[in-house]
Amino acid sequence: MSKVVITLAAFAVAASVAGCAKKPAEEEYVVVQPEPISVEPTYTGKYK
Repeated sequence: MSKVVITLAAFAVAASVAGCAKKPAEEEYVVVQPEPISVEPTYTGKYK
């Protein structure tokens, strides 16, 4: 009976340590849109 109590106590201690463990911080990342190399031509009229 005492082995069962010791085993349950060990599991309880392990569970409490795992529950209180510090969570790893999530890594943040930023996606930057690249600037266009050249400006697209705009429509200015038929013969301009």
